Order: sequence, then C-alpha cells, then structure tokens
Amino acid sequence: MSAVSVESGAVETAAYGGLIDAIGGIGASVLAIVGLTGFDPEGMAAIATIVLGAAFLVQAGAILSEYAHIMSQSATDPLASQDMAGEGLAAMLMVGAGGIVLGVLALLGMQSAALVAIAVIAYGGALVLSSTSVRALYLLRGQRARLTARSGHELVAGQMASGSAGVQLLTGLAAAVLGILGVAGHDPRVLSLAALLALGVTVLLTGSALSSLVLSFVRPASGSRSLSARAE
Repeated sequence: MSAVSVESGAVETAAYGGLIDAIGGIGASVLAIVGLTGFDPEGMAAIATIVLGAAFLVQAGAILSEYAHIMSQSATDPLASQDMAGEGLAAMLMVGAGGIVLGVLALLGMQSAALVAIAVIAYGGALVLSSTSVRALYLLRGQRARLTARSGHELVAGQMASGSAGVQLLTGLAAAVLGILGVAGHDPRVLSLAALLALGVTVLLTGSALSSLVLSFVRPASGSRSLSARAE
C-alpha cells in the first residue's frame, strides 16, 4: 500500500506539473496576442515573460520528479544515467528563474524591450537544450514496461513525445533568432511578442505531452491492479 501511494503521489505531481505548464503556455500566448494587437505591448511582453519563466520552472520540476521516481525503482539500470538529459533540465531551471527576474525588471520599466529580448534568447536556448527531455522520459518509462504489451495510450504518448521534441527544437531556434534581432534593434517589441507567442504554444504542447505520457503508463498498471483485486 505504501509503494502504491508513493507511486500515485509521484504520478500526480508530474501530471499536475504538466497541466500547470500547459496553462502557463496558454496564458503567455494570450498575453502575447493582446500585446500584438497594440494594447500595452511592453507590459504584456513583460508579464508573458514572467509567466513563461514560471512555466519553465514547473515543467523542469515535474520532469525531474518523474525521473527521480523512475530512478528510485530502477537504480541498477545502466542506461538511466545517459537518458536523464540533465543538462537541459538544469538549463530550464536556471533560465526559468532568470527569466522571471528579467520579466519583473522589464515590468518596472527598466529597458523593457532589451530585457524581454534577452529573456527570449535564453528561453530559446533552454528549449533547444531540453528538447529531448520528454522523449528521454518516454524511453526510460518504456524500459521499465518493456516486458508488457504497449497500450494505445502509450503509443499515442510516444508520438506526442517525439513530436514535442521536434517542435521544441525548431521553436527554440526561431525564438533565439528573433531575440537576437530584437536586441540588435529591429523592432524588438513585435519580434519579442511573436517569439513569446511561439514559446507559449510550444510550452502548451510540451505540458500536454508530459501529462499524457505520465498518465498513459499509469492506466495499464491501475487496470491490472483492479483486475487482480476483482479476482481475489
């Protein structure tokens, strides 16, 4: 019972983390769209930067929580250490915290356009570095469940994890380029808001993929427990 409760607690942490991450992506996207319409673009960009920084922190924490749970149950797995993608997650944590600081400073009016553009460059780099984190989590999960047949939920989650990796990589590169152009002085407000919109949509997709991934591996296990309970 204690092992089941610990597993369910870790799963809920990762699943709720992915959900909060997706909500943060929606919020950042809406703020960027409002800013692009011309309503207080600097303020909207600064708030969206703060929201994205918080979403990066939540996403990294949720993925690390799931990794820690898996590693605690498969400490002898020789491939676990190379699938951790720790550099990308560490970058997400540092960039998320730094982005919040930059967003707050921009919200206070201290070189708002330049600070938001710098945060966009950092967010883009973090997405590139962590683009394989959800995919690596799926592979690590699959190693634990390789002796059992994969359900349809797991196959769909695998496709979402693969797709999110590609989207993260492309969006990260595009955001970094837009941020660099903004720092260079090429209409930084519009470019930063466009990059924040793309980053928000990407965070939404990644958070949804993370929640789907975690829940897909729980359903088969919970179903088998319920069948065994009925048999008894």
